[in-house]
Amino acid sequence: MVKDIQLRISLKEEEIPDILIKKSAEWLSMSRDDITGIKILRKSIDARKPKIILNYKVSVYIKEPVPETSDYTFNYKDVSKAKPIHIIGFGPAGMWAALRCIELGFKPIVLERGANVKDRRRDLKAINQDHFVNEDSNYCFGEGGAGTYSDGKLYTRSLKRGDVRRIFENLVYHGATDQILVDAHPHIGTNKLPKVVQNIRENIIKFGGEIHFNTRVTDFSIKNNKIEAIQLQNGEELITDKVILATGHSARDIFQLLHDKNIAIEAKSFAMGVRAEHPQHIIDSIQYHCEGPRPELLPAASYSLVQQVNGRGVYSFCMCPGGFIVPAATANGEVVVNGMSPSRRNNKFANSGIVVEINAERDLKKYEQFGALKALEFQKDLEKLAFTAGGRSQVAPAQRMTDFVEGKLSNTLNETSYQPGLNSAPLHSLFPKLIGASLRKGFKAFGDKMKGYYTEEANIIGVESRTSSPVSIPRTENLAHPEITNLFPCGEGGGYAGGIISAAMDGERCAEAATGNL
Repeated sequence: MVKDIQLRISLKEEEIPDILIKKSAEWLSMSRDDITGIKILRKSIDARKPKIILNYKVSVYIKEPVPETSDYTFNYKDVSKAKPIHIIGFGPAGMWAALRCIELGFKPIVLERGANVKDRRRDLKAINQDHFVNEDSNYCFGEGGAGTYSDGKLYTRSLKRGDVRRIFENLVYHGATDQILVDAHPHIGTNKLPKVVQNIRENIIKFGGEIHFNTRVTDFSIKNNKIEAIQLQNGEELITDKVILATGHSARDIFQLLHDKNIAIEAKSFAMGVRAEHPQHIIDSIQYHCEGPRPELLPAASYSLVQQVNGRGVYSFCMCPGGFIVPAATANGEVVVNGMSPSRRNNKFANSGIVVEINAERDLKKYEQFGALKALEFQKDLEKLAFTAGGRSQVAPAQRMTDFVEGKLSNTLNETSYQPGLNSAPLHSLFPKLIGASLRKGFKAFGDKMKGYYTEEANIIGVESRTSSPVSIPRTENLAHPEITNLFPCGEGGGYAGGIISAAMDGERCAEAATGNL
């Protein structure tokens, strides 16, 4: 017999050996000896009150063994001689599209503009130390896409688009810790993600798929509303039957290519702002109601904030407890910041994007000349402005949070995790009013919600601009483009995902559509 129950455990109780068995026996009014094992289904922290509670959902196995096998099997088969499906991009959407193609008996041929995870580290070092951006291999482009070096947060709201648990189990199958199956807000960690990504690549190749790195797509040959061939930067041309386009939210050259070929794309609303960086102990003290170091059993505290400012949303995005800020530009001449955390989340800083909603139809009248690329051009202009304000390198413009709100230049800045360095700049006057004014009111409101959040000990660092794609690529009910019938826009770049899990689920669906198995 198996019973699923909910348990509430205090921090002091959490230290007791076999506390879950003890509590389960009490809850079920039975002897501990009748319980043969416990399987944790979900774990979360309730820190709303000073007495912190750990919430568990568990399966209690009564007089029967706990199963050791996964709930899922992945039926990969040799597809080396099977019909090919071309996949452009090897981020989460492209990876899971390739894996699903193999399960369905089709050969994925992946074209990735960037380097593999090992070689990609050299390019990341060049950004941080030499301030040089390799436009094909950086924090956004390369094996695993932006997800590889983005903390590996796995929670998603896309519960109706696919089997979330299946994606989690597949990550475990490829080397992620099974803790991600339990935590309410799971993450893998930027230090561990590269190995998982490498395992996925090796599995795809093992079963007959192909992955071509440092292979940038530059053009499509189109006839009778179909892509007949894919043209590569090295001059090679690949004849193709079906194309899954999974190039991510930053592949501006692909958006430009589609626009130049009069293939329908649309300007998309998105969000832009800054990274707010606090000492982690400040966030811990606010969230855990503690004056000294947080209790050892608790992870670095996170937060989620949202505020309406004059009808416009201001909210936290990609919050990284115990993390660091990285340069996420995809071209020289721009500054973009993003955040990530190692698996232990043990860095001394907490950072989060604090961004403002930008309505593509209402807010970008000055950019109408760019048509479907108007939001992208607005995004580019702010990134170029950040580059200039930072000193024309990967040094980022920054201000103390209180100085930004009060409208004055910071004489000094706080210590930061951002390796290229910071330059004091008047972000309060550099940002367009629709962003700057909204952020200033938002930070004050967040300080009211989280006492101690609004502080001179926090830096704000610009710009956080790659929250999502500023362009969407339309598709029909069968997930194909309405004009190019063998092109399947996929993942974040198409406007159909907002993170690793939702992109992976969309990759699977596009593979099913491209192979006729949707």
